Amino acid sequence: MLKTFIGPRLRRLRLEHGETQAQMARALGISTSYVNLLEKNERSVSVPVMLKLFEAYGVDWRDIAEDDDTSTLADLRAALQDPLFEVQRPDLTQLRAAQIHSPDLVSSFLKLHRAFLAATDQLLSLAGAGEAREVLQSSPEATVHNFFRRNRNHFEALEAAAGRFWEGERVPTDDAYARVKARLLDKLGLRVRLVTVAEMPDTLRQYDEARREVLLSEALDHPNRLFQLVHVAGLIEQRAVLDDLLAQSGIDDPHGLARCRVELANYFAAAVLMPYGPFLAEALASKYDFDHLATRFGVSFEQACHRATTLQRSGAQGVPFFFLRIDKAGNVTKRFNATDFHLAEYGGACPRLEVHSSFRTPGRIVPQFVEMPDASQFFVFARTVDRPSFTRHSQDMRLAVAMGCGVEHVGQIGYAEDLRLSDARTTPIGINCRVCPRMSCDQRAHQAAVISEPLDERRRGATRYAS
Repeated sequence: MLKTFIGPRLRRLRLEHGETQAQMARALGISTSYVNLLEKNERSVSVPVMLKLFEAYGVDWRDIAEDDDTSTLADLRAALQDPLFEVQRPDLTQLRAAQIHSPDLVSSFLKLHRAFLAATDQLLSLAGAGEAREVLQSSPEATVHNFFRRNRNHFEALEAAAGRFWEGERVPTDDAYARVKARLLDKLGLRVRLVTVAEMPDTLRQYDEARREVLLSEALDHPNRLFQLVHVAGLIEQRAVLDDLLAQSGIDDPHGLARCRVELANYFAAAVLMPYGPFLAEALASKYDFDHLATRFGVSFEQACHRATTLQRSGAQGVPFFFLRIDKAGNVTKRFNATDFHLAEYGGACPRLEVHSSFRTPGRIVPQFVEMPDASQFFVFARTVDRPSFTRHSQDMRLAVAMGCGVEHVGQIGYAEDLRLSDARTTPIGINCRVCPRMSCDQRAHQAAVISEPLDERRRGATRYAS
């Protein structure tokens, strides 16, 4: 069994109740010295003590034993790659010690660094556009991404709800669309109507609550029509589950809440169409062949990739992936992360990522080994995906998706079978130019936000930003 350390949370609980260690020890039926050791994380907590905590303080053991250390450590390491800390950068041992003994300080530091990045980005935008905007405003996408990241991109409540969707019946893939239509009508009184692009221009799906109809555009292919119907079912039937998760998100902005509700409903739809156990088993057996998985479960390539990032159930975990989607201009349009890889949030992704070059070979997998500034290495593979086309004037609506994992998992990925890390060229990359410390990179498009060394006017480096 994994050891569970709850030191900082236990201390916070004790202080919230205004108790001394001796008083808490009496309430839990243990010694004062044991409470002291628990608070210092020098002892792991036992199941009997967990139960006592519930009895004495009404604390759900899942709340106090929640383990978000992995994602926090990844965020902390990524933040400290900022050139601002280049001269004196704490090592991994110091970071782990800070997590154990000063978790609130770590949280405050990360909050401050995110505010610094947001402020820098907004100020740079203001300088170019000359418009007044809120300097520290976070985008709805950023707040939703942070919430999903804190939960390791996995929500067991939605997995459980998805498991009940078919009420224990196995529905063949080719029957699913008709069954979902019938289910919407029987359970919710909703009729599904396919409409022409002329009737519903620039819209793929519309839920008309007053007329009790779900309108689907002809521009949607079959997998996406099915996905949209299950999405609507999730929005309606799982409202209580969604409300509960939103209450835990810490998001109070209306735009962020609406964005998060949509993404959680998307998660539910994916979990219904790609059930956790069967999907994980097929992914492992096929070595994460996403074309095969898409065919096997009747979904799109992108949907199969997205689902793979959510396979983080305790005791039944898949390969931890990050998912990145970009447009032809390099803008990040969607991102999910179950790794310690820090995805671009402000501006475009690193131009050295081969996800950008995948537009030159549509539909083909482009593999790559990459190395971040902190020397962590990842295997990344990218491919283009098509978007719905409404008319001949909106052709070639391609996006590109990239999936990546730590190199320690590369043996489980079929796309890496023809590559060997020892022989393959590893590409040095960064998050994006604005925060990347690689000043000599010949792909640099912007000066780093924090400059460690002044420009030497007597020397011209590989780019106009380096001397």
